[in-house]
Formats: sequence, structure tokens, C-alpha cells
Amino acid sequence: MAKVKICETVLRDAHQSLIATRMTTEQMLPILEQMDKVGYYSLEAWGGATFDSCLRFLNEDPWERLRKIRDKVKNTKLQMLFRGQNILGYRHYADDVVEYFVQKSIANGIDIIRIFDALNDPRNLKTAINATIKEGGHVQAAISYTTSPAHSNKGFAEYAKQLEDMGANSICIKDMAGLLTPYNAYELVSMLKETVKVPIELHTHYTSGLASMTLLKAIEAGVDIVDTAISPLAMGTSQPPTESLVATLAGTEYDTGLDLKELDKVCKYFMPLREKYLKDGLLDPKVLKVDVNALLYQVPGGMLSNLVSQLKQAGKSDKLDEVLAEVPRVRADAGYPPLVTPSSQIVGTQAVFNVIGGERYKMCTKEFKGLVRGEYGKTPVPIDPEFAKKIIGDEKQITYRPADDLKPELEELREKVKPWAVQDEDVLSYALFEQVALKFFEARRNKMYNLDGKNADFKEKIHTV
Repeated sequence: MAKVKICETVLRDAHQSLIATRMTTEQMLPILEQMDKVGYYSLEAWGGATFDSCLRFLNEDPWERLRKIRDKVKNTKLQMLFRGQNILGYRHYADDVVEYFVQKSIANGIDIIRIFDALNDPRNLKTAINATIKEGGHVQAAISYTTSPAHSNKGFAEYAKQLEDMGANSICIKDMAGLLTPYNAYELVSMLKETVKVPIELHTHYTSGLASMTLLKAIEAGVDIVDTAISPLAMGTSQPPTESLVATLAGTEYDTGLDLKELDKVCKYFMPLREKYLKDGLLDPKVLKVDVNALLYQVPGGMLSNLVSQLKQAGKSDKLDEVLAEVPRVRADAGYPPLVTPSSQIVGTQAVFNVIGGERYKMCTKEFKGLVRGEYGKTPVPIDPEFAKKIIGDEKQITYRPADDLKPELEELREKVKPWAVQDEDVLSYALFEQVALKFFEARRNKMYNLDGKNADFKEKIHTV
């Protein structure tokens, strides 16, 4: 049996799951060279919600973050999470935008692109997979793992074979809600190893308290790579701790080869940051506890931390348990989609509306209507026609690849962003988050020219003070 490889998630999913993706680039940079020495297989450092968070909350350029990380990390592969036809946004984008985003991600330093679709609809992965192959990147196609009457290990294995045939260089079991139990992990990994020839990676969350045991059984079944987080930002809704797994496997046939002393240096760097996040309220103790009920309501780590944050802002923290109980009911109504971005946000927000509004589906979000209509792809189970009519009325449901309706949009976007652009990548930031990006571009311009934006008249090119 080959040594187990480790993907470290602290630069992306760990802080996305625990502190709603608020770790800054400045907080990352000092430890990167040490992390590069550890011998990780890869560092998950970009993608997911980091792009949105950089622009929306941190006043950072996500592309500059990637370049700075790449500059410090010379020897370790960098990987990102990519939402198929959704890229890093919350809607489907035209193929030319998807292709250009892949091109620029790899050009700026990404080695491995983990590509998934919230509904496990392979049609939504095709463009991103082909683009990654064209740019010479590593395609890691992901299975969005979930449990429901519509899902089985056999079905996941068949899907993995389909992804391998589409060009995947590796397959990731993406267990975003920590639903994969240890013995089921053994069965699933065993089945995948019999079905596909490419390496298998397992990504899970500690939410239900099972993750470390799940990783161990998956390793015994032959999984090649596992995702872990350095201990200060591990457990809870994050990943299992890196050091604990390394110690567990030391001296066995699965020995990772990583040095606990080198890992301790990484740990000691992040420990004060953990304390800072706790003190500032970014790290809520609620997301650190083991919650076995996660096996029932199936909420992924990033979704849970965001729900806690949203309810706190709305002064409705006491409604969290009600919202969590409503989530699986909304999910069943919507055809049992796996709960991962963007379906997790869509289902979660609708659950919030149902609870706070006092009547289920009294008010529906645009996104939930889109999910029911088929704008995000094919749901695992067909949606009940009567329920669909209740949500979308007489609108016709989409049965083909949703992106087939989208005309090329890159050139038009380039024209719109031209007054603000200082780099080629700005068009992609604008494409994904138009209003947020424009606000960031304005702040960047003001800083660049040392302007007070409040007192500047950019139309007349004068400053009133």
C-alpha cells in the first residue's frame, strides 16, 4: 500500500467553514514558506467562497492573493475548488467565461482544479473539465456526496466512471456535510477503486464527529489522498486535524512521511489567529461542537457557519434549530439536491424564509424558483409536478443543459469593465460579482491615486476639497 498523501485545507475550506472565509492574505503570507517545507501533497488555497469574500468583505483582489501565495509556495501543488458551470459564483456562466476563468486560474498559479456540480449533473462539468485539460491542469472531478432515497454507493461509482471517461485525472469524494460514516466510507472507496483507475481523494467535515474515523477506514480501503486541517482550525465544521492523522499513520504501511515537528511550527503560527478569531467573534463556539444531528439535517460546514452569521445579524439566533429542521424538508421538496454551493445556499435561504415567514413557501427566492425550474441542472429526483406548479406557476421546466441557453458573454463583459480594468482578470471578477467588483474597483482606484472617493467628481474629473 502506498503512503497516504495529505491535502491541507487551512488556507481555504478550514476558515471558510469556521469563520465564514474571513482569513486575510496578510494573515496567510508569513507561514507559507514553512508550509511549503512540510511535504504536503497539495495546499487548498483558492476558490470556493474565498473569491467572493476577498472582494465583498476583505477589500482584497483574489487574483493578487493567488499570485502572492504562488510566489511563496514553490514546491507544493496549489489547488482550488471550482463550481463547474457556476465557476465561483451562484449562477451558470457562458462557456467562454468558464474557459477563460480556468485559463487565468492556471496561469496565476493553480495546479489542481477540483470541479464539482451541486446536482452531480455531468453536463455542468464538461466545459470546465475540457478547459482544464487544454490548459495543462490537473482535473480533479468531484462527487458531491449525500444521502437520500435517490443516492447509493453504486450510483456514485457509476458517476465516478463517467467522470473518468470525461478526462478526470483523479476523483474526489466531496463529503461537504460530514455525512459519510466510517464503514460506508470503506465500502464506497473499495467500490471506487474497483471501478476507476485514477487516484481517489476524500474530503469530509468533522461536524458529526465521525471524520477522523471515516478517514481511517477510507485509508484502509485504499484511498490515495485525504483532506485535513492544521489543528487550530480543525474539527467542528472544518476538517479532521492534520497532526492527529499523521501521528496515527506513523510507522504503518500508510505513513504520510510528514514530520510532526514541522507541522508543529505551522500549528504554533495559527494558534494565536484562532484566539483572535474567538475574541473578535468571527469564530463562534457553536461551529466547534460535535453535532450528530448533522446526519439528519445534512448542512455542510460552510453553510452552517453562514447560517449562524445570518441569523445573528437578523436577531434570530434562537431560530437556528427550527431552520436546521426545515432544511431536509425543503431539500426533499426540491428533488434531493446535495447540499453544496450553490444548492446549499438556495435550500438554506428558503428554509430561513419558511421559518421566519411563518408559512412554508409563502415567499420564495428567485434562486429557489430557478432550482425548481431546472436552471441549475437535473435534480437527482424529479420534482413533484404539483409542487413545481406551486413554486413556478405555468413556467416550463428546463430539461437540457442550462448553459446551452447562454450566449458568449466575455466580449460584452470586457467592454463594460474597461473603465475600471487594470488587469485581464478584472473582467472575471466583474463577471462573477458585478456590483461587489465595481465597489472594489472604485476603492482600488481611489487608493491607487490617493483620492477621497466621497469628494471626487469622476465625471468632471475634479476634486471638490
